[in-house]
Amino acid sequence: MIPYLVAAAGGLLMWAAFPPLDWGLLAFVAPAPLMWAARRVGSAWGALAVGFIHGMVFFGVLLYWISVLGVVAWLPLTTVLAALASGYSLLIWSFRHWPAGRWWLVAVAGWGLWEFVRARFPLDGFPWGSLGYGAAGNPGFIGATQWIGPSGWGLLAAGVAAGLVLVIESQEHWSLLVDPLVVAFMLMLAGGLLPPAADGPALRVAIIQGGSPCPGARCPDENRLIYESHLALTQQLEPGTVDLVVWAENAMGTPYEPEENSEVRAQLETEARRLDAYLLVSGTRVVGQDEFLNTNTFFGKNGSELGVYLKRHPVPFGEYVPLRSLFDFVPQLERVPRDMIRGDQPVVFTTDVGVIGSVISFEGAFVRYIRSEAQAGAQLQVVATNEASYGRGPASDQLIGMTRVNAAAVGQDLVHAAITGKSAFITARGDVVSSTELFDVTILEGQVQMRIAAPTLYTRLGDWVLIVALAAAATAVIVPGGGREDKAPGVPA
Repeated sequence: MIPYLVAAAGGLLMWAAFPPLDWGLLAFVAPAPLMWAARRVGSAWGALAVGFIHGMVFFGVLLYWISVLGVVAWLPLTTVLAALASGYSLLIWSFRHWPAGRWWLVAVAGWGLWEFVRARFPLDGFPWGSLGYGAAGNPGFIGATQWIGPSGWGLLAAGVAAGLVLVIESQEHWSLLVDPLVVAFMLMLAGGLLPPAADGPALRVAIIQGGSPCPGARCPDENRLIYESHLALTQQLEPGTVDLVVWAENAMGTPYEPEENSEVRAQLETEARRLDAYLLVSGTRVVGQDEFLNTNTFFGKNGSELGVYLKRHPVPFGEYVPLRSLFDFVPQLERVPRDMIRGDQPVVFTTDVGVIGSVISFEGAFVRYIRSEAQAGAQLQVVATNEASYGRGPASDQLIGMTRVNAAAVGQDLVHAAITGKSAFITARGDVVSSTELFDVTILEGQVQMRIAAPTLYTRLGDWVLIVALAAAATAVIVPGGGREDKAPGVPA
């Protein structure tokens, strides 16, 4: 019984490393209870149960805000994520009698592989709760994300936790705890002394947080009211005071969007010319009976359209329904009558001061989409999001926690624009310099800079630390000299 209780306690420790508590240093010890418990159960079924309990507690509490959409949204997601945790638990249980150093390599690389898979499967993945976001989000630590990325910090945190488990069993394994601690400390110092920086021209930005008349619901004339709120706030700006105006996701929607409404297009063009500023507006457009587009449209200072970004990663059961015919019996899915048409590539917008990349909402949580915009030439990032469905829970803070780490990974300032959630300006070093509150209807003005320095190491090489860890673990498994050793105290045979 004790291993199962410990695994559950570990789930709570993991939850506390993320918003709303945001005790990020716990990321370096929170995996230890799961690892300890998995080494102490007597069967494969016990290992699966330990992982499942840990996952249900961790993800169930972390993502409780999804339950505002109904248990039918929260429970299946939590269950799938917990099942993936079971797979990791089984892995480290299977190697529990191997020499400590080799088990440590498997435990660390296995954690990285688990999170790599979880960010891509099922349904293109779900990165909430990835250990690297908790570990990298600490002051001082976040600067080194430019070299090792969120995944690198996740591996280091898992390494500290695995070393702690082995030291609890025998102090002879002290180096497996001290070594990752020393590496983490050195990276923290280096990231603090040499933080990523946006070193190019400055840009004055206004985020328009226009709100929704009925957040989390549907109401008559909703698209018009949201559009008019954003337009009215934009019209309050004085000419010459801003260089870029950003509207949040779903600030426009059929028929109040520029592609199918000439009056809306004329109003947007007029505002761009009046302000002598670039205008990035986000909205949806119905395509036929069954599909829609989610777009960021960029207007130049003269009012001309300079480009359109199509969202590449729809939210499962929010922007499309997988195997829709199998889920017709779920009444909540009537709120998702159409499936989103996916974009297939990053899109950047060229201005007279630099190149801007943008992603939409859910995509901001995935470092691979932010990185792809940087690889395409972006020198500044914009995340347009909505979050109107999730009430006053921690969803907005959790997303900002991820986008600030992703900004540091590519070393670029980031504009985080939300329609009802929190909007924020985030520096290349991951600092949130200003933000709104939930459900504010307001304008947030700030200054950001382009990055003209070379791409960060993470932008160039991606998850290279994970590749090294997986290669080391594979070597530990394949090369002769592994196998069983005398079991550690308390570890079942």
